[in-house]
Amino acid sequence: MKKLLSRHNIFSALVLALLSSLFVSEVYANTADSKTDSKLVIAHRGASAYVPEHTLESKVLAYMMGADYVEQDVVMSKDNHLIVIHDLYLDELSNVASVFPERKRKDGHYYVIDFTLQELKSLQFSEPFTTKNGKKVQTYPDRFPMQTSTFTLHTLEEEIEFIQGLNKTLGKKMGKEVGIYVETKAPWFHKQEGKDISLATLEVLKKYGYTTKDSKVYFQSFDYPDLVRVKKELLKKLKMDIKLVALVGYNNWLETYELKNNKWIPYDFTYLQDSKNFKDIAKVVDGVGPTITMLFNIQDNKAVENGYAKLAAKAGLAVHPYTLRADSLPAYVKSADELINLVLFEAGASGIFTDFPDLVVEFLDKNTK
Repeated sequence: MKKLLSRHNIFSALVLALLSSLFVSEVYANTADSKTDSKLVIAHRGASAYVPEHTLESKVLAYMMGADYVEQDVVMSKDNHLIVIHDLYLDELSNVASVFPERKRKDGHYYVIDFTLQELKSLQFSEPFTTKNGKKVQTYPDRFPMQTSTFTLHTLEEEIEFIQGLNKTLGKKMGKEVGIYVETKAPWFHKQEGKDISLATLEVLKKYGYTTKDSKVYFQSFDYPDLVRVKKELLKKLKMDIKLVALVGYNNWLETYELKNNKWIPYDFTYLQDSKNFKDIAKVVDGVGPTITMLFNIQDNKAVENGYAKLAAKAGLAVHPYTLRADSLPAYVKSADELINLVLFEAGASGIFTDFPDLVVEFLDKNTK
């Protein structure tokens, strides 16, 4: 009972504080008049710079800061629930090692897919950390204190209902409807485990009314081969036509595998990085999600846009690069504002993923007329 009360107090205090600031702050009061509709502000795992990522608390904070879309990474549980979490495993976000010490796989990881929803909800979550010499070290040391307060996991359905509820109660005051931006994590991995995460995710989106290009939703994945299947098979099967985005990574990340000749091999992202392919890519997806660094060539420690975003836009693709972190800026910029300007205006991206949605909203309100 004490933990539940603590969680309730934390959440209520956060909401009340934000409501107060919303209507006295010039930045937030002018959100309805901002130009963020033309340059999308996408809250990366929520307002994850301020509250632990992918918690409902981080999502309400992102909503109140004026984000246009709030991101949901999804992974499937053992009993086929869609869990909102960034990683396939639980090690560096929760107390799973102390609650279920015997449940790790041979590679040392505790996988979400090995736990039921009830088991997952029994865990406590915090800021990401790594373990060095047996000691937990917070990934971003100046963010919310690691392993304090009480944060828990939730399902995609729960988050959609939460965002839709906020749209009903606060949408008019914010001057807009906030959308959801769903990423299926490693569909190839789920297939190896006998699960179809893309189909399950689309079914949930359809259940909640996200079925057309006009719906306030993006469906993204690093698994481009699976996105082709989504486009050609699953959307037709479900009579849906929502916006798809191909996330672009680097080959050495080993982010995606594809099945060829009955063998799983690393996917080659070169295809998605080459502007010569944009017209063909646009036949499958509505946008691309490159890293910020893919938009620039670095010369004498200065970023020079390389045409990636503009050529993608010419082919009809939205460009939503990731991730702006004011507390982890690249060496070639001195401030978050400088990087925002480089990405959205010099490079010409149509949106940006950020852990700091408030900073991007403030920049756009001040600099777009």
